Amino acid sequence: MLNNTVPFSPPDITDREIREVVSVLRSGWITTGLKTKLFESRIADYCNVERAVCLNSATSCMELILRLFNIGPGDEVITSAYTYTASASVIAHVGAKIVLSDVAPNSYEMDYDNLINLITDKTKAIIPVDIAGKMCDYNRLFSIVNQKKPEFKPNGKYQEAMGRVLILADAAHSFGATRDTLKSGSYADFTTFSFHAVKNLTTAEGGAIVWKNIPTISSDDIYHQFMLMSLHGQSKDALSKTLIGSWEYDIENLYYKCNMTDIAAAIGMSQLDRYDGLLKRRAEIIQIYNEAFNNTVIESLNHFSDSSCSSAHLYMTRVLNIDEKSRNAIIQGLADRRISCNVHYKPLPLHTAYKNLGFDIKDFPNAYNQYMNEITLPLHTLLTSSQIERVIFYYLDGVRHYICK
Repeated sequence: MLNNTVPFSPPDITDREIREVVSVLRSGWITTGLKTKLFESRIADYCNVERAVCLNSATSCMELILRLFNIGPGDEVITSAYTYTASASVIAHVGAKIVLSDVAPNSYEMDYDNLINLITDKTKAIIPVDIAGKMCDYNRLFSIVNQKKPEFKPNGKYQEAMGRVLILADAAHSFGATRDTLKSGSYADFTTFSFHAVKNLTTAEGGAIVWKNIPTISSDDIYHQFMLMSLHGQSKDALSKTLIGSWEYDIENLYYKCNMTDIAAAIGMSQLDRYDGLLKRRAEIIQIYNEAFNNTVIESLNHFSDSSCSSAHLYMTRVLNIDEKSRNAIIQGLADRRISCNVHYKPLPLHTAYKNLGFDIKDFPNAYNQYMNEITLPLHTLLTSSQIERVIFYYLDGVRHYICK
């Protein structure tokens, strides 16, 4: 890394994580094993749910949930136009139709007022996005899908047990967040987390699924199905097969390969031990930024309120009254001073793959308005006080320049 560079989101890795990984490497067992199972148990406890499943990515997590619910060709799944591609690409992976919702005016959340109009008798799931670590309005979402219960046409035992459209939270950003006193993971029907390298808690690559209890379906049954789907439909995991005399197994179905390794879980366990402190530091940085940008043309996402507490994953701002060209120029100006920023997100209809599916950004005006002047500043636990001051100084300087032009 160049000296004097302010990176956007490096992983916060300490000797603790390194020692844990070395311990796994020396153990003689490095793939899915006891460490992964312990990590799953701790995630479930942290989210106040019965079970958790760890896989190789949040994308795999979302896809397997859709497959568990037998969602595929002929079905529709709704997600936000203002998100990363993973929220929508998994819908295509299972052969279902992607239905995009615009966000509400001046919001990063999907337009709940219009969402009910997007639900048809083909709709099987909604994937809301907890952008930047702030949880969506799940009470509102449940109210909407419950209104549409009479139109729901179930296919398979899981859909029948649910009895309505599934709420599958893309909580890639919100591990540790709360809303109405409920932890992320204990609100939606199913919740998926990302532990990618840039996330608050990292396993380098990885993700997890948690879920609420479903009437007539045991959590053990759900867990077993995820184990099958994540390891080729194999009736025994690799660790069980190594026991003396336990070589024989069955392939119960033609499934997939997306398990987490014990090496990754070791990193995650150490991160979880430190996680409360990591969240506290992120909140402190947000407070510093908020105070610096108060009473300016810089508008930031509200991470904290009386009813909700974000995981503080991204510091998303909008520079009011500028266009996309000026926004990009501000980002380049910061880059020239070795300050790395980002944009979250380029709406899906602006990408080639989604244009090829027939989506047009003109149909999502609120998403475009959020995007055209959005700048995400560095927010991570390795930021020093002097780096934060540099970001604030040069950001304000760049904004003044383009506002006064």
